[in-house]
Amino acid sequence: MSNTQTSSSHGKLIVAVVAAALVVVLALVSAFIWPGWALNKGDGASSQGATSQGASQNASEPTTPSIDAVALPDGASELLKAMPDSVLNFARTKADASTSWSGASPVEEYTLTYSTGTDGQEVTLEVAQWSQDEDAQGQYDNLTGAMTGKELGSGNVKVSGEATGAYSAKTDPNDETKAIAVWRNDTVVFQATGAKDSVRRFYQQFPL
Repeated sequence: MSNTQTSSSHGKLIVAVVAAALVVVLALVSAFIWPGWALNKGDGASSQGATSQGASQNASEPTTPSIDAVALPDGASELLKAMPDSVLNFARTKADASTSWSGASPVEEYTLTYSTGTDGQEVTLEVAQWSQDEDAQGQYDNLTGAMTGKELGSGNVKVSGEATGAYSAKTDPNDETKAIAVWRNDTVVFQATGAKDSVRRFYQQFPL
């Protein structure tokens, strides 16, 4: 009887451990890889006036692309596969390996272009991943430290209410019609550049 009880308890313990591990894995997948995870770029320092103006402008802009997304290259990594086909009316038109941030030794890095099909509205997205979050944080600090334009927004990136990084968006100091947005989510760093209105709409709705 004692041996039977011990075996039963051991079996229940294994089931409980496996179930707990599965919950953790599903949480990670839904938080980063699964489309539509909750990214909060609204907990920031941008002014109410700018936020209201941006919301008004966004309401009148199309939310679906008028052009088809270009397929990813064969053998694309999980990071590259996580990049969306489209963001609002911006469709992915290019995706290439990159070495722009090679000095920071990322594990992998890519340059992507998203376009509405209208010249001058393209957004260039640089994305890279590191093995340690402190290395990603270092690259984020370097990029944002070099941004000297007018602030468009800043704050925390949140997943399910938990801060996983930060973001900062500023105008290009050499051309106020253009902007730069940088954000970090755990071990991944993103930088979006292009026309100010395009960048502002793009980074606020980017799902990663």
